[in-house]
Amino acid sequence: MAEKTVEPSKSMNLLGLSLLAVLIGVVAGLGAVVFRGLIALFHNILFLGKFSVIYDANSHTPLGPWGPLIILVPVVGAFGVAFLVKNFAPEAKGHGVPEVMDAIYYNNGVIRPIVAVIKSVASALSIGSGGAIGREGPIIQIGASFGSTMGQVLKMSTWQRITLIAGGAGGGIAATFNTPVGGILFAVEIMLHEVSVRTLVPVAISTATATYVGRLVFGPHPSFMIPNFQQTYFNLTNPWVLLLYVGLGILMGVVSALYIKSIYGFEDFFEHKIKGNYYTRHMLGMLVVGVLMYVMMVAFGHYYIQGVGYAAVQDILTNNLSAIFLLLLLFVLKLLTVSLTLGSGASGGIFSPGLFMGATLGGAYGILLQNIFPGLNINPAAFAVAGMAGAIGGSTGAAMAGIVMIFEMTMDYRVIIPMTVTVALADGVRRMLSNETIYTLKLVRRKHSMPEALQANFYQMKQASLIMNASFQLVEESLTVSEFWSVLKENPNVSNFILQDSRGEVSGVVTNDVALRTFRDAHDNTPILDLAVVDYFTAQEETKLFHIISGMASTSSHIALIVDKQGESSAENVRGIITKEQVTQTMEQSFQIFSD
Repeated sequence: MAEKTVEPSKSMNLLGLSLLAVLIGVVAGLGAVVFRGLIALFHNILFLGKFSVIYDANSHTPLGPWGPLIILVPVVGAFGVAFLVKNFAPEAKGHGVPEVMDAIYYNNGVIRPIVAVIKSVASALSIGSGGAIGREGPIIQIGASFGSTMGQVLKMSTWQRITLIAGGAGGGIAATFNTPVGGILFAVEIMLHEVSVRTLVPVAISTATATYVGRLVFGPHPSFMIPNFQQTYFNLTNPWVLLLYVGLGILMGVVSALYIKSIYGFEDFFEHKIKGNYYTRHMLGMLVVGVLMYVMMVAFGHYYIQGVGYAAVQDILTNNLSAIFLLLLLFVLKLLTVSLTLGSGASGGIFSPGLFMGATLGGAYGILLQNIFPGLNINPAAFAVAGMAGAIGGSTGAAMAGIVMIFEMTMDYRVIIPMTVTVALADGVRRMLSNETIYTLKLVRRKHSMPEALQANFYQMKQASLIMNASFQLVEESLTVSEFWSVLKENPNVSNFILQDSRGEVSGVVTNDVALRTFRDAHDNTPILDLAVVDYFTAQEETKLFHIISGMASTSSHIALIVDKQGESSAENVRGIITKEQVTQTMEQSFQIFSD
């Protein structure tokens, strides 16, 4: 697969890049405002039958005029989402962040401008019609798309285009949640390819600007209001309380892994097990969501699981939702409905469902502990807050961003220590159960590996299947030079030739350049096996380039044969060839994102 390359013509100085970051921040902030307005518009029309852009997600939606027909509202939304995504921007499908990461590392920071428009409308329709997803993924993709577009229009260097993408993404999430520092950390942990003054300053400026724009419209208050805790929920003189947060961290790590596997498990289920096309699969998934949503309204008086679910989170944090059974039921149903929503093909984020599940399960855990250990003065809301951070930090891998964002969303500093313990353990346990995050797994399934840390040698993480030259032909080792020349003339576009013996096993490799250079002075009757490369390293298609380079060095070979089964020496098993020249070319392409 050849990588798409955009040739930059100039590189801005830091001052110019910083000024441009202000514009990116303004657009990201306004994008958050418009996007939330679109959600409100669709929600009010579809649920309440009225035209309005006023919608408080922290308050429960009242019963609408449709009665049981409310079940069909998510189905109507699913039809519109499928139409938009299928016909205009397939990248808008899903939760958005993986597509931005893919553009950064595998497409030199190029995102199509149409993605921002379609993502806005499709995600707003999906959330507004009851999809159990979040609004942060779309606004990240919207801000990132504008940053990429500006970089392309101004023909900026690759690293500056990626910096603008990170600034737009961080600004979008900061504006929608009122979390400026968390937005910066999210961009650093998930988006940025390097952390330095030249990248961090523009991202910080963009994020701060977007937050300011968001506050002008949404107000300066935090996303969730928590009354002053009347009880001490974390006492440094009582280490037992800290151990209880250790248990919560382990629990959230398991939940994070379950969340990741559930999302992609349902995606595979709808794609491979449900007959029909995108329209029918998505509408079927949302029909189930509609039924569950209506059952919750009939049984408990609120929809609870539809949309972003912030009203339920707010109830938990104010101790207005404290029945353990209901909290556990809400956790299970939210996990099911978000998996149905995204798995069937919706467009929306995974952040808000993570907050919901962390709050419900963390709150239930806190209530249980309160009953078991009445002398510890436990407040369940504190465990709900820590659970929110644990679910986000564990599932996304953005541990520091998870801690800081939840703190900024609640503005209660006392939760920092227990929240840090919870997130650290949640991330560690999740890594034991699922090495990939909810963002990176989608890309790994495309064979697009992501770096586990900020590093300049990202090219070493690329899989062999993306680097190898698949242009080769099998020939018999018994051919002479004159016979081989005839084969070469008949196949001028073939780059490499694999020699096989009478048993069909590989006996050597002849590359085109070697053929032209060596065979010129060889006798016509010389066996080509005498001139072939017989020392080579064998690796599988998913092997990282780092291990291929190490293998080639340890075996003193200049060629790596890429096969689809380890240990198989059959020529029919060969899928491609990697030479040292290809390794060098891959390094050069990867270094473009760091060069001016």
